[in-house]
Amino acid sequence: MYQVSLVTVTSLSIVGAALLALHGDSSNVTDAPRGDLPSWRQTMVQDFDVPAPLGAVGQVYGPDMRGYSGFSDSSGYGTYTPDDVLSVHDGYLDFYLHYSNSRPRVASVIPFGYTGQTYGRYSVRFRYDSTPGYKIAFLLWPASDNWNEGEIDWPEGALDGPLYGNSAIKGTRTSNGMQFDPGDKKYSSSRPGQWHVATIEWSPGLVQWFLDDELVDQTTKPKGVPRTPMRWTLQAETADDATSTFPATDVAGHVQVDWVVQYAYTP
Repeated sequence: MYQVSLVTVTSLSIVGAALLALHGDSSNVTDAPRGDLPSWRQTMVQDFDVPAPLGAVGQVYGPDMRGYSGFSDSSGYGTYTPDDVLSVHDGYLDFYLHYSNSRPRVASVIPFGYTGQTYGRYSVRFRYDSTPGYKIAFLLWPASDNWNEGEIDWPEGALDGPLYGNSAIKGTRTSNGMQFDPGDKKYSSSRPGQWHVATIEWSPGLVQWFLDDELVDQTTKPKGVPRTPMRWTLQAETADDATSTFPATDVAGHVQVDWVVQYAYTP
């Protein structure tokens, strides 16, 4: 049973509630906000209110929520093993990052499917344990899987410190990877153990990243901003500097996601 809800605004009171939820102290909002915002039409909501034990997330929430399985993560040292990592309990999606059978176990979920959309607003309420050797990269990835179309990351960073956002500049792919905008990382006030709401606003020529409604950073090169359909992916994996001994075998921790919401761009 796939639990994603389609939401549209039905009254001005709903609009007001959505504005309060997303532009007040949103880090404390435990219920997913519902309703449209100026220039943003809410299309998808997931509040994780149906329990699913380890190994059952795909059955309860659909195969896309289970995500990738059976191959190496970005660093090459972790293995996507959703049935050993993902569960839903107490109203949130839980990533249990740990070492098992000689490999770090990680997961990556696609909460609203692979089709994606062009431009949008994406908000997630989340927290993370201090888990050295692991990271998160919640990102927008080209629905075509052509990296040269760009990539939008927020929040991203190691799970023992603060997080940052950036955007791969479309059309810059070489054998060495992509160029990113901004060129220098600006770290947010995020810290392990705290609940936060992270929001991406992706519109023509501009990407902005917010943490608890405060602007953290934004792109500076309008022509480099992606402009083709992208899908939202919540990725928890081994750190960029992972090795055969890092993360350590005794390190384990959780990334918890309370809710996710998606909006279409409607200027």
